[in-house]
Amino acid sequence: MKKSMLLVLSAMLLFTFALAGCGNKSGGTNAGGGEGAEDGGKKLKVGMVTDLGSVNDKSFNQSAWEGLQKLRDDFGYEVKYLEPKNDGEVNPSLNQFVKGGYDLTWATAYTLDDAVTKIANENPDAKLGIVDSEIIVPNVASVSFKENEGAFLVGVIAGSMTKSNKIGFVGGMEIPVIKRFEAGFREGVKAVNPDASFKAIYTGQFTRVDMGKSAASTLYDDGVDIIFHASGLTGNGVFNEAKERVKRGDSVWVIGVDKDQSLEFGDDVTLTSMIKKVDEAVYTISKALADGNFPGGQVTSMGLKEKGVDIAPTSDKNVPKDILDKVEEYRAKIVNGEIEVPTT
Repeated sequence: MKKSMLLVLSAMLLFTFALAGCGNKSGGTNAGGGEGAEDGGKKLKVGMVTDLGSVNDKSFNQSAWEGLQKLRDDFGYEVKYLEPKNDGEVNPSLNQFVKGGYDLTWATAYTLDDAVTKIANENPDAKLGIVDSEIIVPNVASVSFKENEGAFLVGVIAGSMTKSNKIGFVGGMEIPVIKRFEAGFREGVKAVNPDASFKAIYTGQFTRVDMGKSAASTLYDDGVDIIFHASGLTGNGVFNEAKERVKRGDSVWVIGVDKDQSLEFGDDVTLTSMIKKVDEAVYTISKALADGNFPGGQVTSMGLKEKGVDIAPTSDKNVPKDILDKVEEYRAKIVNGEIEVPTT
């Protein structure tokens, strides 16, 4: 039964459309529109608690919020987010939705798993969802991604296009989900360019633009010409540093994460992006609740085969066709099991 549910959810995710829009201020509500969700005519209420970053981080928080906005637009759900500013605000933020009669409460990051586990156990009748963690509790739906697989593909691009033969990675916190990004990226570079050097810097933060800029400066000063970041809002600083250098004539690139970041930062500095379809996962699982199929106690895992990760559709602006063809060859090998991408 568990396996069949996962297959159903994965299949549903394949047909979810790309989403657009951005969040409003902290605590903002977006309600209205539509004919009401399918739950006896009841308009469902879905809340979302971000990690300690912003809902407008141009990354995973924003992507999750866009998924909820699409639910509002398509079915009239009432959706709202809260942005805790420190660890002490996480539990109260989750409880605000759980105690406030919300039908489903999302947490957008691995860093919130302890809080979600505690509140789920204390409120067995409440339903919660979490991204990037695996909580096997009956009233929690978990979504995990095979970031290492998508990162491998952008690693193939970086390894094929570097001019200096030096590749860099900027991570936020050194936690399993971010290590998966690094491991896959490093392996993709190695697959096509074993002689390239590779250096990773972890800032320890997802919200410090200044630290992202400093990390990028260090790598570029060391001769790195392509940086892949997986650091949330911190990564905006990586782009800022790249933009400054490109303006003065340097040839450097950034590989974006989670969303097509060329749409935010421009294709003059964004080589490509690794897409992680958080929006589609949040949308589909929330819709499953309305349909009476909420996957509580289960983990929905999304990789290349399930189309949960990918490279940006705009990659052809900067990446030559022969390299994109090479990416497709590696994609096929990962999907058919010929290549197993490491996670650490």
